[in-house]
Amino acid sequence: MDPAVYCPTYAPFFGFAGVFSAMAFSSLGAAYGTSKAGIGIAGIGPFKPELVMKSLIPVVMSGIIAVYGLVVAVLLVGQMSPSSGYSLFSGFVALGAGLAVGVGGLAAGYAIGIVGDYCVRGYARETRLFVAMVLILIFAEVLGLYGLIVALILNAKSDNTVC
Repeated sequence: MDPAVYCPTYAPFFGFAGVFSAMAFSSLGAAYGTSKAGIGIAGIGPFKPELVMKSLIPVVMSGIIAVYGLVVAVLLVGQMSPSSGYSLFSGFVALGAGLAVGVGGLAAGYAIGIVGDYCVRGYARETRLFVAMVLILIFAEVLGLYGLIVALILNAKSDNTVC
């Protein structure tokens, strides 16, 4: 096997694109979810301040989405080194892993934000909605968790022994 074919100099570009995708998209999802749910919390705060602490659940769950992207980005960067080779296969695996967790986090953040906004406002009117709100938020959070699991499985398949 010729390392020049399987380990070109541009291979790390795809790895760093995966790192960028993991952090950027999951952070965008977390930011959207936090801002959208925060709007709902700000809307109920003046009328029912005793419900604000329980209503912070969507904001916390949105923050977890960014942590998923951070974990995958750190794992992907850990395989890169300027002194050792990096295969094109590893670059594409890293890109796929970054896109999996990033786009999953973006979708989860979007869902958490919308659900959080409406459910927090509904919770202010009817406190029996709390359990339903938490269940729907868990299902929205799972979208990001699925992306994390796929990214971890992809990362385990990375191989630089050719270089």
